[in-house]
Amino acid sequence: MTGRERRDHNSVPIGRRVAELRVRRGMSQQVFADRIGKSKSWVDKVERGVRRLDRYSVIQDIAAVLRLDPATLLGPGQGSSPAAPRPDGIDAIRAALVRCHHRPGRTTPPDQARQQIAHAWMTYQHAHYAQLLRALPALLDTVHRTPALLVPAYRITASMLTKLDAADLAWLAADRAVTASASDPDATGAATISVSQALRALGRDHLALTAAVTAADLPAHHAVRGTLLLEAGIAAAGGDDRRNADDLIDHAADLAGRHADDTDPHHTGFGTTTVRLARFLAALHLGDMAEAVCRHESVVRRDGWRHLSSEHRAAHLIDAARAYLHVGNYAAAERALVDADTIAPAETRYRPVARTVIAEVARSSPASAGMARLATFAGLTRQGAMEPADRQDPRRES
Repeated sequence: MTGRERRDHNSVPIGRRVAELRVRRGMSQQVFADRIGKSKSWVDKVERGVRRLDRYSVIQDIAAVLRLDPATLLGPGQGSSPAAPRPDGIDAIRAALVRCHHRPGRTTPPDQARQQIAHAWMTYQHAHYAQLLRALPALLDTVHRTPALLVPAYRITASMLTKLDAADLAWLAADRAVTASASDPDATGAATISVSQALRALGRDHLALTAAVTAADLPAHHAVRGTLLLEAGIAAAGGDDRRNADDLIDHAADLAGRHADDTDPHHTGFGTTTVRLARFLAALHLGDMAEAVCRHESVVRRDGWRHLSSEHRAAHLIDAARAYLHVGNYAAAERALVDADTIAPAETRYRPVARTVIAEVARSSPASAGMARLATFAGLTRQGAMEPADRQDPRRES
């Protein structure tokens, strides 16, 4: 195989490789979907690159049906798992969730516990994930006798676990938050935001939509209600329901327009900027990549962009890189990823979805110096393929 052929093979996105191998096995999308326990729509989105394929357990299932090694799907140099090198702590969180009814008898003063919750939110919003993972088990133990603080503690836990592709565990933490919310409508609504996010991460868009829409009638606070509507709209887009997605996000936009204050006691981040980001995500999930790129480029030019948390901006830029990759603008995809890493390094270096996008971009074109460094930090260095563009050997083109 020549250098050009090898590079072209490596540049094929994972979804397209799945499609090629499925066809080679003589399976229709419907047959393939039935065998891996997914819908035909899900398979079609994966093969078109609309839905990301970044959970190793799913890749294993696909590989088993296609009768091949998972590494064949991941491409050369990708190792045995797409999971990013991530900080320790998930097992400790799992243990803390298990011992929910068997915690130490020591009680922490409520004011001290509230300070710990506030610090945890700040740590999450600044994307200091390693630090937060170390703190969460003790935080869950600290607040177990203070029901009013259980909801935010479980919500932070669910958000962190969703980031690190531990969506099953995130769903458990989010469900605990709903249980702890008792009869407080705002707390229940805030907890359901986390439930919806975990369900979307699990690929259960219809359930996420149902949960968010049902809970949206409960909260009195506009930020909680508006965020639930956004979650429902994004879930609808994930289920190819364009009309519902647009309607739900429009309702959220109306709320954001009528309540332009900065009060956000439940840490939702809701506002006109998050509404615009939801429209971007909806376009991304619906496969409207050109529209997604336009929406991204519009929102980052507005004043509201710089007021978002570091975590939110970096997460959005990773999604923007996916959109740029799909329309073939590899230079813009690289810039988005490098910018995300500058804003919140943990977002690009720990998250499996970020690692997947970095690998796809690096396979698609010669890596710039910044991209090569990012790939190295993410543990994706591959001899030759990750070299900076200005150091590529021109003889490889022959």
